[in-house]
Amino acid sequence: MTSMTEIHADVSLALFLGVDTHLDTHHAALIDSHGRKVSDHEFGTDAAGCTELLAWAARYGVITTAGVEGTGGYGAGLTRHLHQAGVTVVEVDHPDRRARRRYGKSDPLDAYAAAAVQSGRATTIPKDRDGDVESIRLLHNARASAVKARAEAMTQLKSVIVTCPDSLRTQLRALTKAKLIRTCAALRPDPITTGGVLAANKTTLRRTAKRILDLSAEIKEHDRDLRMLTRRAAPDLLALVGVGFETASQLLVTVGENRDRIHAETSLARLCGVAPLSASSGKTKRHRLNRGGDRQGNRALHTIVLCRLKHDPRTKAYVERRAAENKSDKEIMRCLKRYVAREIYRVLNPKNGVDES
Repeated sequence: MTSMTEIHADVSLALFLGVDTHLDTHHAALIDSHGRKVSDHEFGTDAAGCTELLAWAARYGVITTAGVEGTGGYGAGLTRHLHQAGVTVVEVDHPDRRARRRYGKSDPLDAYAAAAVQSGRATTIPKDRDGDVESIRLLHNARASAVKARAEAMTQLKSVIVTCPDSLRTQLRALTKAKLIRTCAALRPDPITTGGVLAANKTTLRRTAKRILDLSAEIKEHDRDLRMLTRRAAPDLLALVGVGFETASQLLVTVGENRDRIHAETSLARLCGVAPLSASSGKTKRHRLNRGGDRQGNRALHTIVLCRLKHDPRTKAYVERRAAENKSDKEIMRCLKRYVAREIYRVLNPKNGVDES
């Protein structure tokens, strides 16, 4: 593919690389330290394409930094190649909407925008995709999918019981959930072709119950593997009050394998959406809730706080003190989640200290 712009090559020139990533192709662009366009080209997404991209860029100069879109998705393989080549990679996750309105959108334009990392707009260090945390991410996501599917299957099972014939509904409606699943899985319906509606109900209940049992077995296997990996990756995190393996695994996924990319406890708080945002105007000084960040990380903090509210004497005493100061339940919850984020940062990054800013 012919490049849009191309200036005289200089192998000693310091360059910034930008890549607009896709499923089948990556579009790469180079700019110099003054922001001038050097060249752009399209490459394949396989290993050969990544190698070709690096060789192409080396013909024009030395890559100091690369801005890559989707380092956790389509750009994951390229990010690994760039790291192996010693290139610093920055995640480009926010398109310049004003530039898009003015100039439109195309792969070369997006690639040049990603290459503009020297402007300082993109500073996010991508997560490493090798190690225990990446394994935890894969298993954690699979477990979440299985839990969701099991809940949907359970809802379907109960809805079938509501409308099934009286003889069958009377037999099943008073059973506990565990016994209901076992009983439905053990049903022996007549053939659908001869058994009528009752046979169809029994068949549906039996198959749905078996699906629930299979999903439960899958979840147990995920739990076993996640416990082992989480204990190995962050035993100190599991030692905190209210932190179980499921919340610990989610927090590790949120932070990433390379924990030092979260350089301060305020950064972790913002990442999890528990750092209050200033909403002051004139003489009014106030803050509002930050609804950004990783919502699953925020959910993990919320779960930890709920556990501590039930079992931790320090947390109970804090709630009583803040309630006496006329703080609302929502304000107290936000404060507790902020404190938990600080405590977790200290455990995950003990060498970095704590940023109290």
